[in-house]
Amino acid sequence: MGAFDGLMQGFHVAFSLQGILFVFIGVFIGTFIGMMPGLGPISAIAIMIPVTYGMNPSTALVMMAGVYYGAVFGGSTSSILLNAPGISGTVATAFDGYPMAQRGEAGKALAIAAISSFVGGTVSVVLLMLFAPALAQVAVSFGPAEYFALMFLGLTAISSLSEGSTVKALISATMGFIAVTVGIDAQTGTSRFTFGNPNLLEGFDFLVIALGLFALAEVCSLIINRKDSSLSEQSNIGNLKLSKSDLKEMRGPMSRQSIIGFLLGVLPGAGATIASFIGYITEKKIAKHPEEFGKGSIKGLSGPETANNAATSGAFVPLLSLGIPGSGTTAVMLGAFMVMGIQPGPLLVQDHPDVFWGIIASMYIGNIILLLLNLPLIPYIAKLLKIPRPLLISLVIIFSLIGVYSISFNTFDLYVLLAFGVIGYLMRLFSFPAAPFILAFILGGMMEQSLRQALTSTGGSWKIFVTQPISLTLLILSFLSFLVPFLSSQWKKRKASGEESMESKHTG
Repeated sequence: MGAFDGLMQGFHVAFSLQGILFVFIGVFIGTFIGMMPGLGPISAIAIMIPVTYGMNPSTALVMMAGVYYGAVFGGSTSSILLNAPGISGTVATAFDGYPMAQRGEAGKALAIAAISSFVGGTVSVVLLMLFAPALAQVAVSFGPAEYFALMFLGLTAISSLSEGSTVKALISATMGFIAVTVGIDAQTGTSRFTFGNPNLLEGFDFLVIALGLFALAEVCSLIINRKDSSLSEQSNIGNLKLSKSDLKEMRGPMSRQSIIGFLLGVLPGAGATIASFIGYITEKKIAKHPEEFGKGSIKGLSGPETANNAATSGAFVPLLSLGIPGSGTTAVMLGAFMVMGIQPGPLLVQDHPDVFWGIIASMYIGNIILLLLNLPLIPYIAKLLKIPRPLLISLVIIFSLIGVYSISFNTFDLYVLLAFGVIGYLMRLFSFPAAPFILAFILGGMMEQSLRQALTSTGGSWKIFVTQPISLTLLILSFLSFLVPFLSSQWKKRKASGEESMESKHTG
């Protein structure tokens, strides 16, 4: 069966009354789960596995896929309005989305997020349809050395996430590395930095840290500055309409990050979280006015929102074509496939074309439904900011506590959340950026694992990193991305000092 015939069969599944209904149910549930800090699509899909038992496999899996990309679409809402990331993939959305809401442009920020998410999701579905089999081979060509180099490239962007002081950004990243090493060593099975506490054996959960550093740190700031009259304008929703200049500014990030996000999603282990950070970093690197980032930049919001939604479609390439889950959510999806007696992999297109093409075709419909569902709801969602400040603070705290407790049902995690809330507030107080901490925490574990696997495969030889062409290319790009901004800043300083000396000579 050709790709066109398969896609027609997929559209037949997706456009059936049952297909449209279950796509709608999936994206609707996913959107609201994404908005609730801490829940995430993993728990929703896990709950759905027994519920869908006995259903038609293609419609059941279409619904579960809808929950996944619907959650990433909806996760931006709480990031923008409350600085409380709904899911890990929308942490970078808060960097510029929340400052926009603070200055009374919440409606505009939500509209930008919705349109960027739609474009990223739709473009990546087209790429998924065209290149799924070919890209599966690219995903397989990435070994431990290539993954280490890719993560290293991501880490060199820490200087881009610094808010003024690069030294403070590097200290923040070091703290992130320290946090990720807590727990059982995956390779040797020994416990590290647990201090005899059994609750630390599993390490820190990413969302516990993200909600602590962002949501609770923001709550601390709001409580301490509650008498500040300038904060009252945050309740303004602002105009939802986007001007031509806004759309023009979004065009570049949306076109670039649709492709970059999709390619990062294809790589097993990368996923929406890394794609959103890389999306934010690349847009800041190439921006004419990088100083606007972190203060409510349209590009800083559009970039990560496009990238994380593009990555969710990309994550289905290794899952459907190879049977390899690229993230925690797709690992649960793999379990759902198995329960229904379907084996994802190279034979899926031949054995179950209705499932393979049905999921892809349903994403077209799902993205349109998400846009139609979210855009009209923006004025009502944004009214969260109209809630009196004491009540809003209480709601953020409760949602964060419930979200964290629902991850492991362990009260110890609540103490960890409060501890990171205090750390996050102190970091704000002394101008230490939280973004490098989060990025180092995400990449640190994967970097360590890839480094050890690469060295084990060569008997401890470091040559593997320079003998593999992909690894070598990524390492060269890493050093260039670190050196070029440093050299350009030095050159600008020399030029400025030269101009000052010339002026002093003329005046003298």
